[in-house]
Amino acid sequence: MSAASCLRSEDQFLCSICLDVFTDPVTTPCGHNFCKNCINEHWNSNDQYLCPMCKEIFNIRPDLKVNTLLTEVVSQFRQEAQQKASSSSSEQQAAKPGEVPCDVCTGTKLKALKSCLVCLTSYCETHLEPHLTMSGLKRHQLMDPVENLEDRMCMKHDKPLELFCKTDQTCVCMLCSVLDHKTHDVVPLKEEYEGKKAELGKTEAEIQQMIQKRRLKIQEIKHSVDLSKEDANREKAEGVQVFTTLMKSVERSLNELIETIEEKQRTTEKQAKDFIKELEQEISDLMKRSSEVKQLSCSEDHLHLLQNFPSLKAAPPTKDWTEVSVHPSYEGTVVRAVTQLEETLSKEMKKLVEVELERVQQYAVDVTLDPDTAYPKLILSDDGKQVNHGDVKKDLPNNPERFMCCANVLGKQSFSSGRFYFEVQVKEKTKWDLGVARESINRKGKITLQPQDGYWTIWLRNANEYKALAGPPVNLSLKSQPQKVGVFVDYEEGLVSFYDVDAAALIYSFTGCSFTEKLYTFFSPCINDGGKNSAPLIICPVNQTE
Repeated sequence: MSAASCLRSEDQFLCSICLDVFTDPVTTPCGHNFCKNCINEHWNSNDQYLCPMCKEIFNIRPDLKVNTLLTEVVSQFRQEAQQKASSSSSEQQAAKPGEVPCDVCTGTKLKALKSCLVCLTSYCETHLEPHLTMSGLKRHQLMDPVENLEDRMCMKHDKPLELFCKTDQTCVCMLCSVLDHKTHDVVPLKEEYEGKKAELGKTEAEIQQMIQKRRLKIQEIKHSVDLSKEDANREKAEGVQVFTTLMKSVERSLNELIETIEEKQRTTEKQAKDFIKELEQEISDLMKRSSEVKQLSCSEDHLHLLQNFPSLKAAPPTKDWTEVSVHPSYEGTVVRAVTQLEETLSKEMKKLVEVELERVQQYAVDVTLDPDTAYPKLILSDDGKQVNHGDVKKDLPNNPERFMCCANVLGKQSFSSGRFYFEVQVKEKTKWDLGVARESINRKGKITLQPQDGYWTIWLRNANEYKALAGPPVNLSLKSQPQKVGVFVDYEEGLVSFYDVDAAALIYSFTGCSFTEKLYTFFSPCINDGGKNSAPLIICPVNQTE
């Protein structure tokens, strides 16, 4: 009988109890075949002697004899199957380190293709064939090869782990479910598998969504880096241009200073040379006259002396050199040159600030005042754009956000990243406070406007005294009184800058700030002061074309 024919009819070689090839096959009186041990154990565990196949009941336990013919056929089948396994083993790959070997192979262990969860055995291609062709073995559950199949058996009852206890969140066998987990919520392993698989699918979708978000964030960061490079290149180009202009101005001013000093020196030298030449000429004339006088005084000719005496008595005409001097004046030359250079630098600085102001104005935001934070004596306009101090204290709720002791109010909008800019008209006011504040500032008791307490502000007092409240305060010397103040914040950079919008001048910058909370715009029109400070603070629309 060929191996192929054995495999085609191999169902007849399977014991219906163990579902494996017969071992010591015996025949019952009803004509059905079983492994000797399988049928004996079956009868030993039951009160009746019945055939597992046809259910016929025997009153007396049959005396079973080994089926000699079937034993020979099964033996031949095993030999042919073994020969086929041996002949095909050379064509299959031996199991490599890390791969699951076949548990049936003797000698060289071939690579397992599947593991059987019923047999708890891993099979190579040859030894797997019965599980693919025999009807009884086809019902076994196969899976990709895994090691340590014994871990899939219950250590307590030596039964397959085929159930799941939801109460204890653990895999259990059939005996566990009726003994140790009797009152627990136990479901088939497949049912829990499907549920957990669905959860894993949901988790996988969530993970993929998180991955996508992070990929988008990477793109956003890369785009930010590209923009940063563009900004850096632009800043470098503008910086090179500005400093080149400044260096040229300094160099030109230095050359003009040197030329002025050297021109004065040349003029002085020429003047001195002319003076010396004139003095030398007078000396020559005087020496000539001296010689004539000496000569006449030595004459013995009375008549000659008397006749020439009048012309030689008087000295030749000369200049009065008493007040004549050569003292070149260089005082003020350097000062004037530096002053002129300072004017040039101021012009260049103004151009630079104008460009910077136009740039920060691109980050303009729409700010409105928050009435829930306003001090009770403050009067807010209906559109939330103006605030001034009134003399009457309104009866307002003392909510946590409200300032109760100082004439302050915050904007409604908060900022926790990026850049923002807004402008406030301070025209006709004698005192005011402006800036930004963090969310956790004190709003009830005594308030100190300084960065340590969460305020980054500047103020005006007495109509012309400006300070940056940097703790300690910094006195500000401004060339003109601002009528409109611009405030720019770069959250990540830790920068708060104030500008005189009309003069396009930088008033002051807080640098190196550490922002960790939400920031709010901060306004204080200060007290009315008997009408002297009645003008409102007005949040203005930012006109970038001005």
